[in-house]
This record gives sequence, structure tokens and C-alpha cells, in this order.
Amino acid sequence: MKTRKIGNTGIIVSELGYGTWGLGGNVKGAVAYGPVDDAESIRALTRAFDLGITFYDTADFYGFGHSESILGKALGTVRDSIIIASKVGLIDLTGKQDFSPAYMKKSLEQSLQRLNTDHLDLYQLHSPPLQTLVDQFNDIVSTLESLKNEGKIRLYGVSLRKTEDGVRVIGDLGFKIVQVNLNMMDQRPVNNGLFQHCIEKCTGVIARTPLSFGFLSGMDTKSFEKFNAYDHRSKRSAEQIERWKHARDLFVPILEKYKPQTMAQVALRYCLSHSAVSTVIPGMMTTAEVEENAAASNYGPLDSSDLGKIAEIYRQNEFFLGKSA
Repeated sequence: MKTRKIGNTGIIVSELGYGTWGLGGNVKGAVAYGPVDDAESIRALTRAFDLGITFYDTADFYGFGHSESILGKALGTVRDSIIIASKVGLIDLTGKQDFSPAYMKKSLEQSLQRLNTDHLDLYQLHSPPLQTLVDQFNDIVSTLESLKNEGKIRLYGVSLRKTEDGVRVIGDLGFKIVQVNLNMMDQRPVNNGLFQHCIEKCTGVIARTPLSFGFLSGMDTKSFEKFNAYDHRSKRSAEQIERWKHARDLFVPILEKYKPQTMAQVALRYCLSHSAVSTVIPGMMTTAEVEENAAASNYGPLDSSDLGKIAEIYRQNEFFLGKSA
């Protein structure tokens, strides 16, 4: 497993991390990818550590704390050997948020308890509207700095609500770490200057949704015809699902060039081909998925000619209806 630096923070992480949204399951009606098997989740997390994955991204909102609890149970004994990032701000399924000092402090204490640790390596604001960040900036940052001084968090950053917010979050507001969508179907941070800005500012970048909600995972396309009610993809329109399926078809000729590497491995290599990226966090539900995805670190970046073809396909198509994910 290769490693990278998170910006200029001095922290080194595995370039393939672990996104744990799906491990939260549907506790209390939570929506991710549906019901989960906690025993298998623990096996998957343990296997990830065995394969050199050291970065684990979670949130108090994932399964309303269940994801954090499973992570703490699985890797509590190796806490000093891993980097844990969690998030704060989302409250319920309606999208209600709270970034007040009192709520952030209370939520952090609950996260630490569930994770069986006395500190977080990274605390991220969970999809805050840009205007909220601007309006509440002093209170938010002073609270985060206070938590940092108390030793309860090492670093803090923003899991971006919109990719286009990134330049202001970094440049005007001075945050040193951002989390953002990146995959072959969503190349906005490459095209809108965000990644170049991150390189210039030595900002850490956590790349989420690298498999585009499973559509670049190599799953049988029949799996995309019907999702269970607790799968967030069931909320998408039939037209959006068809557009993602079509996008996948457009990229297949390039992906097949790299066989016997899997579609997921090539999709992850695409993300890792961007030097601005500190770590990529695919969601993984099983040990098989962990083993498949972790192997992507062995292969290095994609050929520059293929990166150009992927960029051209993106330029010629619109893969999202209305607002992007």
C-alpha cells in the first residue's frame, strides 16, 4: 500500500482509504446502501488494516453513529496505527444541520465514545452551505481551534457541499483539508481549478465517491434496475440511473484495456492519477471488496493518453441531471 501526505499537515496516510458510510446501514431509518451485516463489516475493516489501509473516514450521521461504533469495535486495538476522520453537522434525514459551538462539542464527545478513542485525527464539517461557513466562521473556527488545543482533534477541514465552494473554502476561509467528489463521471475539481488551487495552497484532498455510487464498480448492470428502500440510489430518477449506466458504457472500452484489472481498480487508479489527491475513500462492505480495491495501489497512475480520453468523454457528455451529486 502506497502512502501520501495530507497537504502540508505532516500526516501520512494510505493512498487508498476506507469510506464507511455504507457500514452505518439503516439504523433508525438511515439511508446509505441498505441493511448491513455487522460481523462482515468488522471482518472487512480488519482486513483493510491488514492490507495497509490506515485512513478511515466516518461521520456521526452514518447510521446515526452506528458506523463510528463498528469502526471503534473493529480497530480499537490498533488505534495508534490508524488515522480516523469523522464529521459533524448533519442532524436528520431532512437535511437539517447544526454547526453551533455547543452542538459540535457535544457531538464530538459522543463520536469519541463510539469510536473508543480520546481524539480524532481529523474533524470535518459535514456539507455546510458556503454562506453558513461565512456567517458563522468565527464561532466555528474558534470552536475547532479550542478542540484542537484540548487535544481532542488534531486537524479540521470541510467535507464540501458543492465542489464549486472549494476555492473559497481554501482561499478565503483558509481551511487546509477538503473532501470532494471525484470520479470519471464527476471531474469538476479537475476542470474548475480546485485541484490546481489545492496544489498551490498545499491543501489536503480526500476524494469521495470514486466508484460513482457503484456504477464504476463492475457490478452487473441488472443490479441497477431496482434498489431497496434504504438505498439512497432508490431516490434517484429512472432517467438519472439510465444516464449513469450510459456513462459507464462510454468508459468501458478504456477500462477493458487494463484487464485483468477490474473496473473498480481502474476507476480508483483514475482518482489516484491526480497528484492533488491525498487519499481516495471507496465505500467497502465486504472483505472481497476490500481486497479488490486495496490492490489498486499496486498499479500506479493510468496512462496519460487514457486520462486524456477519459477527460474528453466527460467534456462531451453531461452525466448528472439537475444538481450534481
